[in-house]
Amino acid sequence: MNSLHPSFWAALFGWLMAQNIKMVCSLLETKRLDFSYMVSTGGMPSAHSAMAAALATSLGLCMGFDSAIFALGSAFAIIVMFDAQSVRKAAGEQARLLNQIVDELLHEHHLSEQKLKELLGHTRLEVFMGMLTGIATAFASFRFIHP
Repeated sequence: MNSLHPSFWAALFGWLMAQNIKMVCSLLETKRLDFSYMVSTGGMPSAHSAMAAALATSLGLCMGFDSAIFALGSAFAIIVMFDAQSVRKAAGEQARLLNQIVDELLHEHHLSEQKLKELLGHTRLEVFMGMLTGIATAFASFRFIHP
């Protein structure tokens, strides 16, 4: 573990924490353990946001919140979070509409029943909760990993 920068581990743990939260919430709701949540997109909290926020926070903790690398990490996190709640959400809405069109066409024509993935993006709340998950994970990682 010592050969990689602590910020790498903070980012990885941020992503893992968010994906585990999704899996546990699904378990509580469905009473079924679904490991596909470990590689899924969408849902609460945003794993992309958690990972990016954990990376930026950890860089700030390790290198200083006035460092250029923290500014770079923060800019990266903002772009990731904006993308998660806008561009990817729009792609999910388009997939939902295309799936509806295909469903309607299936009644009249013989077409492939393959569906597009609709849960691609996040709501602002999911992104915000992902950011908080990432920040908390970075602080915990810093406490236990930083040399």
